[in-house]
Amino acid sequence: MSDWFDTDAVTKGYDSRIMGRIFGYLRHYKLAVAVTALALVVGTAGELFLPVLIRRIVDESLMSSWYAVDRRAGLLSEGAPLGLRPAEGGKAGDPILGGRVYIRAARLSALTGTERRSLEDSGLLDRAPRYLFRVDPADKAQAAAVTANAASMTVADGLGSMSVTDLRKLSVLDARAIRKGDAAVLAANAALLLAALAVVLATAFIQTLVANLLGQRIMKDLRMELFRHTATRSLSFLSRQPVGRLVTRLTSDVETINQFFTDVVVAFIKDFSIMIGVVAVLLGLDLRLGAAVVASLPPVLLVSAVARKRARDAFRRQRQWTSKVNSYIAEQIAGITVVKLLVREEDSKREFEGHDAELMRANLGEMYVYATFRPIVDFLSSLSTAIIIYVGAYLVGSHLLSLGTLIAFVNLIRMFYSPVMDISEKYTLLQSAMAGGERVFALLDANDAIPDEAPAGRTPVIAGRIEFDHVWFAYKGEDWVIKDLSFVVEPGETVAIVGYTGAGKTTIASLITRLWDVQKGEIRLDGRPIRSYSLSELRRSILPVLQEVFLFSGSIEDNIRLGTDVSEERMRLASRAVHAEDFITRLGSGYATQLAEGATNISQGQRQLLSFARVLAHSPAVVILDEATSSIDTETETMIQSGLEALLAGRTSLVIAHRLSTIKHADRIIALAGGRMAEQGSHDELLERRGLYWNLYRLQYGGKMEDID
Repeated sequence: MSDWFDTDAVTKGYDSRIMGRIFGYLRHYKLAVAVTALALVVGTAGELFLPVLIRRIVDESLMSSWYAVDRRAGLLSEGAPLGLRPAEGGKAGDPILGGRVYIRAARLSALTGTERRSLEDSGLLDRAPRYLFRVDPADKAQAAAVTANAASMTVADGLGSMSVTDLRKLSVLDARAIRKGDAAVLAANAALLLAALAVVLATAFIQTLVANLLGQRIMKDLRMELFRHTATRSLSFLSRQPVGRLVTRLTSDVETINQFFTDVVVAFIKDFSIMIGVVAVLLGLDLRLGAAVVASLPPVLLVSAVARKRARDAFRRQRQWTSKVNSYIAEQIAGITVVKLLVREEDSKREFEGHDAELMRANLGEMYVYATFRPIVDFLSSLSTAIIIYVGAYLVGSHLLSLGTLIAFVNLIRMFYSPVMDISEKYTLLQSAMAGGERVFALLDANDAIPDEAPAGRTPVIAGRIEFDHVWFAYKGEDWVIKDLSFVVEPGETVAIVGYTGAGKTTIASLITRLWDVQKGEIRLDGRPIRSYSLSELRRSILPVLQEVFLFSGSIEDNIRLGTDVSEERMRLASRAVHAEDFITRLGSGYATQLAEGATNISQGQRQLLSFARVLAHSPAVVILDEATSSIDTETETMIQSGLEALLAGRTSLVIAHRLSTIKHADRIIALAGGRMAEQGSHDELLERRGLYWNLYRLQYGGKMEDID
């Protein structure tokens, strides 16, 4: 079996040129891009804010600890380690009670162990934490609690303090009265936490929705551009492209770009933003623990790099074997008749079993990569968390780190490692998008099209005079199919072209309609070179009936009209003229009858009759019948012959014939041999000459010349 598709790259490294062209499709959706960017920024900031808020809740509400610092400590300037700002002269700042400034325990993390011990030994910093609260004279429960525990408290200027140890000894009712301010702060922080979670949820929804909308719209735009571009390429280009490859370009490859926008771009930006933000927040919360986390990153980055390479290789192998299996299945199903007739079922089964086993191994290889990578990253994440907890617990015990900060660190580390796995796992999608983009843009860059430089305008009245003037044509290089061919078809004349297989008969029809362009000589229509007509003008004036009839899925009416303004009356007239209406009316829904794919629900002869009706309904000036009756039985051929003669009257017609009996009444017959004109004349004249046409006729009728008449 041919592995045609294996030549296509499955993955490709980052390419800024391809990336730039992909992002170029965003220019039509600037508002959506702006909304996504705003949601991304707000959502990322919200996610980074959550651990910081939890730290604040723990340190300021759940574990509210204060330390008293003597004002004589010389730490009053903003640039000092503690940055004391005593609340004096009506200014907001650190509370003052009993001549000492109170600061939260979290602020002490700015000191080294040596600095802290020095302050404690000199009596400038309390060794034990205290609890600071506001005294509300109107609160009878709090007043009673203060009175009952006055010996363990210091109360002055509307503030009260007591050691944390004494606070824990209070009864539940006294503790609740003393700490009522903490409950209010906790409620406010809880509301803020819920609001932050709601913002994160809303921005995640907006990101997902808008990113998917962008991906779908860009995919639609790209598919339309690809379809229009492909449809306007020349047959020379399209004949070199397998249909499966073109379908893949418009479906699977475009889908990889959709995945790039929906699953890669936003995710990558957010993941990198989260990782950078986490490191910044960690270092901002505590430089010592932050540095420890940063020191643990190189192994993670190394493992991620190795995993990306292994995943890329596994993904490439999996895609290649998927392509092989799909190609094999398609080929075997298409040729199932041959397989059955030659009793190759078991051979096909064995071959498919080998392909299927390779695909399974490729899938398992991809699975092994992630099965190994995920546990390693999880282990490194757990190891980093364990180290942070161990070191952090020591710092918390030494009063050099708050418990809230330690909890925030644990949460931030988890936030950091999740994007690491996400980026590594989605890297193959980025590579697949690069490869898909390269293939898509290679097709878009293909400029092999029939030149259509004539300005489109109102189609002039075409009389139908066709002239070949020393025409030479080759499909490849100088392997000439048409050689120095010259002839003229006058308006209203019916000219038949005959010859052996490969003589160039069908090529003439393709050249007249400019499906191909000649290399030498010139073809003229009504005295004008056909290049001077726009393609739309030319092809509206010259319509062929091809040997291989193609009808689209849809109704019979749609296939005759083909989206043009053909009236119902003209459609029915054309169908009646070629005797197609007889079988159409016998169908269940008449002209509304739906045709299956390939029109397999009607006979070959009926399909040919519909193609006649389609051409005649569009009333071209020139009609080309390219062996159009080769699939019609003798009875049907006789039935439509009179209709064709009537409708072709007054039109130039070029009949490329296989059945020589159908062209006996042509005005002129041209016999081709090796791409050159061998002879021309009427049916009787050519038979009298006993040349090429006579030989063709004799071979077709088995030498019984009496049957010719």
